[in-house]
Amino acid sequence: MNAEFILSAAKPEQFLKTDLPEICFAGRSNVGKSSMINRILDRKKLVKVGNTPGKTRLVNFFNIDSKYIFTDLPGYGYAAVSKAERASWGKLIEYYFAHRKNLALCVLLLDIRRIPNDDDMKMMEAMKSRNVPLIAVLTKSDKLSNNEKAKQIKIISEKIQIPKENLIVFSSMTGQGKKQVWQEISKTSIS
Repeated sequence: MNAEFILSAAKPEQFLKTDLPEICFAGRSNVGKSSMINRILDRKKLVKVGNTPGKTRLVNFFNIDSKYIFTDLPGYGYAAVSKAERASWGKLIEYYFAHRKNLALCVLLLDIRRIPNDDDMKMMEAMKSRNVPLIAVLTKSDKLSNNEKAKQIKIISEKIQIPKENLIVFSSMTGQGKKQVWQEISKTSIS
């Protein structure tokens, strides 16, 4: 698979102009968006990964086999940056969702160890109101035992009102869930 970084945008006027279907990866700071993109593309360092929340500060665009554009969005919620910078990311992300005509799918990453918060729920509502298909991916599954996973899947399913069988359990360490993510991506098209 050919995957290449295209550009990073700090302002809406810098966003990529394309006719390809766009898949965005959204979630809280430090939920594993960059790690997930690297894992599903079988690349170690295509997307920069950081140990601290807030590593992704720009909207990053990647061309995938000239079939899709992957967009790695800044995380929402906690980040070790100023309130002003977090607010500017929020405006950038809001603009992105309001104006991306080719947005075909939102991959919403949720840390399986955490109960979805208000920001997660707002993100889901924003996608619903814009008629953007959304898949919920529970990241960091390798950090829990099977019993703990089952318990968390039930809690998260009830909170976000998505049936358990429609949640994708994912680990960037083991690759669990990679096939299911690709199955969902392969269904995308621009309406």
